[in-house]
Amino acid sequence: MHTPMHPPTETPTTLGEQLLLLSLDDESGAAKESAKVAPAISAALLVELALAGRIDVTDDKVTVVDATPLGDPALDSALADIAGRDKPGRTKDWITRLKTDASAWAKRGLMEKGLVREEKKKVLGLFSVRRFPEADGSVEAAVRQRLAEVVLRGAAPDERTASLVALLHGAKLHRLAFPDADVREVRAAMESMSHGQWSAKAVRDVVRAAEEALAVIVAVTVTTTVVADS
Repeated sequence: MHTPMHPPTETPTTLGEQLLLLSLDDESGAAKESAKVAPAISAALLVELALAGRIDVTDDKVTVVDATPLGDPALDSALADIAGRDKPGRTKDWITRLKTDASAWAKRGLMEKGLVREEKKKVLGLFSVRRFPEADGSVEAAVRQRLAEVVLRGAAPDERTASLVALLHGAKLHRLAFPDADVREVRAAMESMSHGQWSAKAVRDVVRAAEEALAVIVAVTVTTTVVADS
């Protein structure tokens, strides 16, 4: 008896892991646009906590509305950090504070899920560098397909895809997501979606705050550092 074929189930990934996947060169495993991607991954932690109903942002201050752990090490670590503060911090400050840990968690998550593998190489025979080439391209392909559907073809986004679009837009990572598309059209579509009514107001407030904070961080980063991504 013939059994019908079903499409493979996509491995669940966090928004931070999706951002990192988009930034890694599939073959070499080198990170592209790292100065922009790192704060975007950090901001994604805050957005994930908002989507899970754990935090809110009021007047750009991040507050915990439910401190119950979620069972994800990265999210629970960030949540405990935010909950442990005497005074609420600003969105930008939390993105900066969580940046190093957020990137490390995202790399670990992708490796544990078998989506990338770690390679250590010597540069100029002296410096040891870590690269993360692709081991399974199905998730990145699915993420790019979802982004293309909503940004290029106007499909209605789900909450998580719209959040990813806002993070990419805030960090000015339009070319990372759509290397071959007209960047002006992509930017306009992402801008429009970021301002849409695609989620509960509390979530949109956090996403908007994260997007605005990213724009400030990236503007400063780009003007004060030289990033060797070319």
